[in-house]
Amino acid sequence: MSLLRRIEQGQSGAQQEAGTSSPATPSKPASGAAPSAPSGDGSRLSSLQARRVSAPITSPQAGSYFDLKTRVQNKLLAEIDPSMDATKTDDVRRTIQDLFEQILTEENIVLSRPERARLFEQIAAEILGLGPLQALLEDDTITEIMVNGPKNIYIERKGKLHRVPITFENNDHVMRIIDRIVAPLGRRIDESSPYVDARLQDGSRVNAVIPPISLVGPVLTIRKFSKNPISIDQMIQFGSISSEAVQFLKACVEARLNIIISGGTGSGKTTLLNVLSGFIPDDERIITIENAAELQLRQEHVVTLESRPPNIEGRGEVSIRDLVMNSLRMRPERIIVGECRGGETLDMLQAMNTGHDGSMTTAHANTPRDAISRIETMCLMAGMDLPVRAIREQISGAVDVICQQARMRDGSRKVTTITEVSGMEGDVITMTDIFVFEQTGTENGRIIGRARPTGLRPKFMDKIEAAGIHLPPSIFGIGERRRY
Repeated sequence: MSLLRRIEQGQSGAQQEAGTSSPATPSKPASGAAPSAPSGDGSRLSSLQARRVSAPITSPQAGSYFDLKTRVQNKLLAEIDPSMDATKTDDVRRTIQDLFEQILTEENIVLSRPERARLFEQIAAEILGLGPLQALLEDDTITEIMVNGPKNIYIERKGKLHRVPITFENNDHVMRIIDRIVAPLGRRIDESSPYVDARLQDGSRVNAVIPPISLVGPVLTIRKFSKNPISIDQMIQFGSISSEAVQFLKACVEARLNIIISGGTGSGKTTLLNVLSGFIPDDERIITIENAAELQLRQEHVVTLESRPPNIEGRGEVSIRDLVMNSLRMRPERIIVGECRGGETLDMLQAMNTGHDGSMTTAHANTPRDAISRIETMCLMAGMDLPVRAIREQISGAVDVICQQARMRDGSRKVTTITEVSGMEGDVITMTDIFVFEQTGTENGRIIGRARPTGLRPKFMDKIEAAGIHLPPSIFGIGERRRY
């Protein structure tokens, strides 16, 4: 978003907060002022400059920090040059800092050093960032931010929820931040479309819900992604997965086996999908399909596709299913779907069965068996009148591995089961657990345990060996079982 647009939003918000409005007829510019541009952006700039000269400054009430912030912010917005490039954050920030110090001196406003720093950060966040949420976004220990109306803000840190002493001024303040997030993406949110999925520039997932369907005011949920994606070594260090399970999954990805990652909400499915995608060789063409682009693949040959909701006229929608069908014409070697939620699941299974081996996706389910049932249900949502047995044959032929992820009671995320889809017996899909999480105890409230091999060798080992990958029997616990 341009600095011009941000300033217009900031001035509108400051006027609403202060209970003032710009005069209908702007005053004439002082002599020697630059002439107005004839049309286009210059005309808007000229209009803004005229408002900037005549914008009133309301007197703050004694001892009111909010009124002081509004007064300084109003004057700062009136003085800053809207033609500055907002993408050069450091330069804009230095300019705001200089004008801020100048305004405090001219107004004879005396503040202590902590108060001065706090006031500046709040005003800078309103112009350059996401207002009160900016400090939370910059805190790497926070994994999720939940805004339940203007006065109730919660965060997730180390898997636990905490309320933070940060608030918005009112519902309009929250709405301005939501608009600032969704506007650059071409998304919209209003009474006719009161909820939206979006993302921040760093890939963090955003969901917003506003009245009338929200009764507590605008609700904003931001699932943050770390600036440096979690590596597989960190997952092993955190106890999320064992080194043997990692070696096995790495071999599955390199051998082009089809993998489904299942789990509940917030269990870490997308993080694990991102990690497993990192094992794909660099010389393969990868196409990712998501509702909101979150995956952070490091390979060079990656094509990222993102779905699009309908416009205000109800047209122009591009669904995940449309993108999956279109991706088949893009010569993909790997198709990665961020999440299967509906009829696109059938198209994904058909892609896995027709030469696009090594594809991956995620699905909501509590166990691998539940994941199979969910996939069946989602295939029926495609609108095809298919018998259940035909769908199960598609699943057994397409899916090789189901990796179950879970959020434990202590807030940690762990891979609990790695299961092979081995085939069919009659009308039932047969499955074999290769790794199962075993809890050995608790320490300081944290669950201790690891994913241990069951001692069973998967039937698709011939595919892994055909790819030139040889896994030692000890990975599956075969040697250990003999010792016992």
